[in-house]
Amino acid sequence: MSTTTKGTAGYDRRRELQAFDDTKAGVKGLVDASVTTIPPIFHHPPDSLATSSTATIPVIDLSGRRSEVVGEVRAATETVGFFQVVNHGVPADLLAEMLASVRRFHESPAEAKTPHYTRDLARKVRFNSNFDLFQSPAANWRDTLFCQALPDPPEPEELPAAVRGVLLEYGDAVRQLAVRVLELVSEAMGLAPDRLEKMGCADGLSVVSNYYPPCPQPHLTLGTSRHSDPAFLTVLLQDDMAGLQVLVDDDGEKRAVWADVPPVPGALVINVGDLLQLVSNGRLKSVEHRVVANRSRDRARISVAAFFNADLRQTTAVYGPIEEQVTSSAPPLYRSITVEEFLSHYDGKGLDGRPALDHFLLP
Repeated sequence: MSTTTKGTAGYDRRRELQAFDDTKAGVKGLVDASVTTIPPIFHHPPDSLATSSTATIPVIDLSGRRSEVVGEVRAATETVGFFQVVNHGVPADLLAEMLASVRRFHESPAEAKTPHYTRDLARKVRFNSNFDLFQSPAANWRDTLFCQALPDPPEPEELPAAVRGVLLEYGDAVRQLAVRVLELVSEAMGLAPDRLEKMGCADGLSVVSNYYPPCPQPHLTLGTSRHSDPAFLTVLLQDDMAGLQVLVDDDGEKRAVWADVPPVPGALVINVGDLLQLVSNGRLKSVEHRVVANRSRDRARISVAAFFNADLRQTTAVYGPIEEQVTSSAPPLYRSITVEEFLSHYDGKGLDGRPALDHFLLP
């Protein structure tokens, strides 16, 4: 959908998007203004897919016997692409403080947030609403604080005061977990435990802190549109409010359905990203997911996504299907690409409902 088209009665979508962005207040600003109907820029077409009441996302105890944990990781990554982990080693008080700091920032007075509002991709710390506001068919009911945490973290003064004391510490802790999970995934693929880490799959880290305010018309919009992740691996921290849904196959109905990922106290959600599906030659599944709009009347939902990627300063590093994952019966599915090339395509198209990986399929 073009953001420049005019609809009924001269409705100018591009002008409405720009006016919203110019407030620098995000969706929280609309909520603070006590809107009772959401603006048309947030309207999404109805979703015809059902939500399953029986499909479940596995929970894996990382303190279990290693061979059993590897087997559970293999089963999850090759099918649903998502799993939750407990006994993961990230301290509970650090998880709690990370969530609290994100809430503090987003619920700060406008004058504390506005200086960080930008769409300048060169800035390591960016606050805005909808990174793809001017590309996607419909905006989402969500505000975001983005931080490029690794390999070249921002200076402390670049971070908002509300998150300054915790965000980078959280990033370091969750990277240790990501390396641990990548070792398990490597073993599950029949590779040496350090293979994926040595490929640089966790050298880059973006910490994306999402704020989903209460929505007066949640049936008309989404918190985050249907998408898969532009990374090798994602580690997600969510608060105690439901909202995340994963697209899974319902064997009973022979159709795709949305499955809830219910918050598990102390757990972190892990999912395969597009680039891990690419290097595994399609063996591991980067599964589409979304966040429904917040139906609470008085409380925002918080989540913190840690996206692990290559070091984007290494612009010549090329990624394609790993040699051991290619056989005569499993020829290469994707062409080799740089991460920069992939991210440029992903950001350019926005969350438009089309899988980004399809663009890189071989004929």
